[in-house]
Amino acid sequence: MRARPALLPIPSVPPAVADARSGPELSARVRLATDGLADHDPMLSARPRPERPARVVALVVALLLVLGLVLAPRTTGVWLAGFFVVVYAAATVHRLLLIRCAVADDPTIEIDDAAAHAIADADLPVYTVLVPAYREPEVIPRLVDGLRGLDYPADRLEVMLLLEEDDEPTIAAAHRACPGTPVQIVLVPPSEPRTKPKACNFGLTRATGEFVTIYDAEDRPEPLQLRRAVVAFRRAEAAAGPGRGSDLACLQARLSYHNAEQNLLTRWFTLEYDVWFRWFLPGLMATRAPIPLGGTSNHIRRDVLVGMGAWDAWNVTEDADLGIRLARHGWRTAMLGSTTLEEANSDAINWVKQRSRWYKGYLQSVLVALRRPRELHRAIGTRGVGGLLLFVLATPVLALLNPVFWGLTALWWLGEPAFVAALFPAPTYYLGTAAWMLGTLAAVHSGVAVARAAGKPQLAPAALVVPAYWVLMSLAAAKAVLQLVRRPSYWEKTTHGLDAPATVSGGVS
Repeated sequence: MRARPALLPIPSVPPAVADARSGPELSARVRLATDGLADHDPMLSARPRPERPARVVALVVALLLVLGLVLAPRTTGVWLAGFFVVVYAAATVHRLLLIRCAVADDPTIEIDDAAAHAIADADLPVYTVLVPAYREPEVIPRLVDGLRGLDYPADRLEVMLLLEEDDEPTIAAAHRACPGTPVQIVLVPPSEPRTKPKACNFGLTRATGEFVTIYDAEDRPEPLQLRRAVVAFRRAEAAAGPGRGSDLACLQARLSYHNAEQNLLTRWFTLEYDVWFRWFLPGLMATRAPIPLGGTSNHIRRDVLVGMGAWDAWNVTEDADLGIRLARHGWRTAMLGSTTLEEANSDAINWVKQRSRWYKGYLQSVLVALRRPRELHRAIGTRGVGGLLLFVLATPVLALLNPVFWGLTALWWLGEPAFVAALFPAPTYYLGTAAWMLGTLAAVHSGVAVARAAGKPQLAPAALVVPAYWVLMSLAAAKAVLQLVRRPSYWEKTTHGLDAPATVSGGVS
């Protein structure tokens, strides 16, 4: 096993201090939640910082590109088109290889019900469940009902509902719904940035569990999920042998949606998620590439999480960033065969808001990881770097570039302008055509296939028109790039509770 760097010495605030609502103790907790990682190692955090070398490089590249387009537009255009066609083709082949790995030999850890129940309650560790919520009073009752369904002894379950201190409607709803349940209401002092990872870090300062997981307010986790995670971690420890310690630090459960059939958008979203969590992420696991974690249902050893500086409060996809940092520190992430049901965004505008935040965070995470390229390569190897670039980076970049190629194709069909033909000499043209045909057919086929594999054949017809879904992805990617430049740490809020017909106004997160 690759030697791991020493854990970052970022301590947890003692529980005795955690209840303080004012004074230096509270300030220390807020500072730790906001800037614990950024203060210890600014190069691993997305916190805004003066990056003169990076800005100089970006400026030089931009100037060279402009000069090329002015002095030698045809040559520059041919090279740009060729480069991005190669990226398209490589990303398409990479995704097909990930699916092949997952289907041929699925590495997902499966724990059956009998094994999950075999551990006596007295032998189970304390488990911390963090549930951040912001301006979501309508979904709190359903949240509490879902947490009640967890099959885990109450005296070993530490559930923290993390609410912003000035979010009075959600606090009031929580006080109505939480009495008589194991849910603790933890108020997070208002401070910038207002992000989910900052709230989770604040809760982590008072956590005592051996393991930590996150659920979103609208989640419906499978009841045995925590028990399955404990068994998986215990088995990994036993397999490592006495005194060696397991390198398994994180388990990512599958995510899917309970309102898949609400409309065409939710059908597309569900198929995408099922491909992502059933095939893409297990494929990354099989190839030992960094796994961009989902925003919920990732189960993490608390000692590792605290030692690494916890989540980056300044990254809007703290989950993907954590997955990359786990890999570069030598820790292993595995997929767990348990599913959490979420609410698929059923409104196109809200979907674009949510997806633009995800794309922005993917770009943030990769740019941060590449600040130390040699160190990154030493830590995760060529295959790991390739997976990071072809999967995490390519996801928003290709969505951003799609309209450019669609536009060029439309121009060619309409009038066959000479400049379009000049951009695509024979090698580029044939490779691009092959990538387009293979990628489109693969997307349609994988959607139909995963609908059958997931036991949702009624969703298969939506896969036949999935290219229309890509238009929304492109809009989200364009918005993500603009926000990355103007408001990199801004958390784009999306409405929840739209799956309930009687809902007048949903919550946001």
